[in-house]
Amino acid sequence: MATPTGTRVPCLEVARRLLLCWALVQVPGAAGAEDIAVAYNLTWKSVNFKTILEWEPKPVNHVYTVQISHPLGDWKSKCFSVTETECDLTDEIVQDVHQTYSARVLSLQTGASSSLGEPLFKNAPQFTPYLETMLGQPIIQNFEQVGTKLNVTVEDALTLVRMKNKFLTLRDVFGQDLSYTLYYWKASSTGKKTAKTNTNQFLIDVDEGEDYCFLVQAVIPSRRTNQKSPESAIECTNQGKGVSRGMFFIIGAVVFVVIIFIIVLTVSLYKCRPGKAKRGGKENSPLNVA
Repeated sequence: MATPTGTRVPCLEVARRLLLCWALVQVPGAAGAEDIAVAYNLTWKSVNFKTILEWEPKPVNHVYTVQISHPLGDWKSKCFSVTETECDLTDEIVQDVHQTYSARVLSLQTGASSSLGEPLFKNAPQFTPYLETMLGQPIIQNFEQVGTKLNVTVEDALTLVRMKNKFLTLRDVFGQDLSYTLYYWKASSTGKKTAKTNTNQFLIDVDEGEDYCFLVQAVIPSRRTNQKSPESAIECTNQGKGVSRGMFFIIGAVVFVVIIFIIVLTVSLYKCRPGKAKRGGKENSPLNVA
């Protein structure tokens, strides 16, 4: 009975060793797969339709490729095998800002063949540019206060949306959906008043002789979120300063002419003085008596 038992032990040992060898061979591949991180915190950053997809983490032993699509299209790859954690997708979304886009970030082993199977990936939230792009800070193009009227013009910012080889402005894209709010107040006061327009032009009544400060904000009232832009820089009229500045230039010009005249007169007098002294010396010297 002992002999059969003794013959079975080596067979079991061989089987165990083969199983252990197989496991050791599989470990490096498993470890390599664990080094590939799946992207997370996928976030759209979009201002005036300039649109970038961001995510984490920084890759260590792998690279990323981004894919984007819309309901009527196939996946299109962008930012191939990059080590960055952002991808500019502006050129895709500006083709139709009313579409809802899907995007995903693929994690790929460095140098790996695309035939190794489905890569790890993470889907980004869907993104509709027309509804979700943030409005950039507006710029006051020019302003003028004449008597009791204050005229303020807001610059229509250019976007990267194109039509017939022309870049469109925010007004071109949003039309009547875009409005501006003007906040204005007397320079000597803190009480603010507001005015609204569906164009880029304000013409409001103000008190004559009073200086005013103001700023503007772009608004899309039809939106549920991202309705308002940041406020513009504050501008102020200064009628008194404008008059003083004109007078300053006039007075400065007069002073300059007077200074030049004094210099020229002084030089002329200095040049004439030696001649007079010489002639005066000759007249006062005694006559030589032969």
